[in-house]
Amino acid sequence: MRRSRITAYVTSLLLAAGLALTGATSAQASQLAAATGYVALGDSYSSGVGAGSYISSSGNCKRSTKAYPYLWAAAHSPSSFNFTACSGARTGDVLASQLTPLSSSTGLVSISVGGNDAGFADVMTTCVLQSDSSCVARINTAKAYVDSTLPGQLDTVYNAISSRAPAAHVVVLGYPRFYKLGQTCLGLSEAKRSAINGAADHLNSALAKRAADHGFTFGDVKTPFTGHELCSGSSWLHSLNLLNIGESYHPTAAGQSGGYLPVFTSNA
Repeated sequence: MRRSRITAYVTSLLLAAGLALTGATSAQASQLAAATGYVALGDSYSSGVGAGSYISSSGNCKRSTKAYPYLWAAAHSPSSFNFTACSGARTGDVLASQLTPLSSSTGLVSISVGGNDAGFADVMTTCVLQSDSSCVARINTAKAYVDSTLPGQLDTVYNAISSRAPAAHVVVLGYPRFYKLGQTCLGLSEAKRSAINGAADHLNSALAKRAADHGFTFGDVKTPFTGHELCSGSSWLHSLNLLNIGESYHPTAAGQSGGYLPVFTSNA
């Protein structure tokens, strides 16, 4: 009798191990994340700038109830949800003011950061107001920054997340390509649009590499946004809006729910 109990116990352990090694089901992984705390970090692409429905208490951080972190938490009911992503955040801002909720009970973390460090706003301003050559030159400066300086800044943020939340599964979200090329479209020239898309790809490659080196998961939103870029006729991004500059070039509510949310959900 004792031997049969031991056999059953060992069998159950092996079965559990087998399920874990084969990644039994994505549903089980989602349930694990939901059973622990979720912390949403990052910049305006995570806070939901451009999606509207901002939480009044978030002030200038403009956290939206239509942003992917809020939508995911509403659908999965994690044991706790802390939404600290903030408009305009750079890596230093994440370190200084967003990490407090992280703890040993944090099971899931999302973050998008790096675009502001690389000078996203200045790049777009230069490309809107100046010549093709000035736009490309500014983008090349941003790319050089991404190559030389941003990796170290990301390392510092990612190390801090791992230190504060050692059990957490961390999903790093990238940025979409902004323009559909080869279309008749008012605004920037084709050369500028192509250069801006190239810059987004360059940044995403850097983010993906740093995420992989830290054992984090990278969520690439390029695919769901394909066909929904600016100039596509069905854009999930705000174009330049002189009446609301802050929302320019940010995802709409549809971009959050149709672009960011499914990518995060499939990687959470």
